[in-house]
Amino acid sequence: MGYFRMEKGPLAELLVERFETMPPQLRVAARFVLDHPKDVALMSMREQAHQAGVSHSTMMRLARWIGLEGYEDMRSLYARALRETIAGEPARQGIGQHGDPGYSTAGVVADTLAAQISSLGEYGNAMQFIAAAGLLARSRDLFAVGSRAAYPVASHFVHIMSLLAGGDCKVTLVGEMAGPGLDALQHAGRGAVLLAVGISPYERTTIDVARQSARQGIGVVAITDSSVSPLTQIARETIIVTSNSQSFFRSMAPAFAAVEILAALAAAQSETNAAERVKQSEEQLAAFGIYWKPPR
Repeated sequence: MGYFRMEKGPLAELLVERFETMPPQLRVAARFVLDHPKDVALMSMREQAHQAGVSHSTMMRLARWIGLEGYEDMRSLYARALRETIAGEPARQGIGQHGDPGYSTAGVVADTLAAQISSLGEYGNAMQFIAAAGLLARSRDLFAVGSRAAYPVASHFVHIMSLLAGGDCKVTLVGEMAGPGLDALQHAGRGAVLLAVGISPYERTTIDVARQSARQGIGVVAITDSSVSPLTQIARETIIVTSNSQSFFRSMAPAFAAVEILAALAAAQSETNAAERVKQSEEQLAAFGIYWKPPR
């Protein structure tokens, strides 16, 4: 099955601008439109309402809220944008092109993940990565926070950036609310940067830590899954990743990929010899007997 992603819908800026003033149910509908522009173009209004978890009348009210006559006008705008995007891009190889009867579940999931990660390199996304990496490269005091499924992503960031930083920079994982990481963050000042990772449903701890950090003057970089995520409203720079998957869980693979892209760009912008830093770190760890060695 081919995977296609519309980066933004034609009404994205307007929906984001008016999102905070919408009634709660309209916010749910608006988020669906923002996060699933292709589905808006292809699904019926009732199917979209079912997927979003709202009534079909809510979808109609959303269209009128942004000045359209009805929801079909919105669908038409998205359908035209989809046609124009497809016409301007080479078609991906997909099921049926070579007479293939279908992919296995493994094949479908792998194909989807590959396309989601590949989309991070598109021009608009790349510019966001470059801006965010600039904040990281200029800071000598880095922190990362994430809860539940996002926690290992934040931990991966700390691991990679610690290798890059050497002795020139502190990189701290913020974990428990009473932990040492949070204590260090409370005493951090301007020039420090916090990476906050949050995927819907958003953890209150991550939002609260990011908000308080911004109040302190700490630069917040967010990795999140929507332009109307609460982290987007807080962060100085935001990386939007897709968390949809072909299974029952939300995928964190694009968020992990985003961390590695950020690290690579930060290394390039800081003009440090990243390969040499990693070599020195591995030699130090080897001296402590961290790595397994085969018996002689």
